[in-house]
Amino acid sequence: MLRMGLTGGMGAGKSTVSRQLVERGAVLIDSDAIAREVVEPGTEGLTALVEAFGSDILDAGGRLDRAALAAKAFVSDETRATLNGITHPLVGERAAELLGAAPADAIVVQDVPLLVENGMGAVLNLVAVVMADADVRVRRLEEFRGIAPADALVRIKAQATDEQRRAAADVLLDNNGGPDELGPQVAALWERLVAFEEHLRTRTRAPRGPIRLIAHDPGWAAAAQRIIGRLWTAAGATARRIDHIGSTAVPDLPAQDVLDLQITVADLDAADALREPLTVIGFPRVDELTTDDPKPGTDPAAWAQRMHGNADPGRAVNLHVRVDGSPGQRFALDFRDWLRADADARAEYLGVKRDAEAKAAGLSGPAATAAYLAVKGPWFDEIRSRVPRQEH
Repeated sequence: MLRMGLTGGMGAGKSTVSRQLVERGAVLIDSDAIAREVVEPGTEGLTALVEAFGSDILDAGGRLDRAALAAKAFVSDETRATLNGITHPLVGERAAELLGAAPADAIVVQDVPLLVENGMGAVLNLVAVVMADADVRVRRLEEFRGIAPADALVRIKAQATDEQRRAAADVLLDNNGGPDELGPQVAALWERLVAFEEHLRTRTRAPRGPIRLIAHDPGWAAAAQRIIGRLWTAAGATARRIDHIGSTAVPDLPAQDVLDLQITVADLDAADALREPLTVIGFPRVDELTTDDPKPGTDPAAWAQRMHGNADPGRAVNLHVRVDGSPGQRFALDFRDWLRADADARAEYLGVKRDAEAKAAGLSGPAATAAYLAVKGPWFDEIRSRVPRQEH
């Protein structure tokens, strides 16, 4: 089962996106719909709200008057916390029930307005955020929901900022325009989800494209942190540290669009114990890559690692699981920090990478990787003694 979180500010257009995904076959768990369900007349949720905010939040028929509740609940952080403290646990329980009932091969879209605020991204396979400018959202809220602009702004400001949402998003959907602009974005997202679910279910790494260096992407650091959050959730106390390593962790250095991450563990037994937890969240083991390329004359066993790849076709990841204090674990961190600190080292390495890219041109799969590494390997053997040791 693939779980994607869908979020966005009020009026951004989450409902439009979720509807299009459902039309394509997604299973929707809508937190807004659940939130209405858990405060129907006769529920413990409605009883708790009346106790907290007074009976004047009910209409003449005894149902919740949402406008009256909002007028009381959104006036301060304290009252908003009271509201959330009542409704969020109830919504969570019901969402868990629906999730448990979904088919094993389902693509589950969890529409959660406060996904970013509640830090849910670490328990999901992917997070998509629908974005729209504040003025567009205010206009939509007034036109389609009858919310006065001043009230709409109050509610918008009470939610996560656009910057926070961008940092949490694996996928950004721009909904400032109309259906013609949004539709192709949703179609592309669905294509990615279908492939991701298949790779997740079959426990396989997503195929990789040709080896090609691109300009440094400032978004690599944020993408790495999102994935690191998921890795911590899966690994728990077995991981001693999790780091973003490799070229994508070095500002201004061109690289392949592949994140290198490293989980540090106590020993190889701990690394093997992570095989199943990592596979379940979309990082299957790549068994043919279990040892780093050691420096000649050293013990190959000291360079042993466990390698995992990513099932998500939209975000390539090389996940190295290495033993704390081993030569490979230390070198990965030292090399990254050397490149960050030394412009000449970055330039030298970029030249090597360009040569390796040229050797791999026209090749694909293992052949391309072998050609690429055949150029880089001798250089790494030569520079190991030049890389300063760091305290980590």
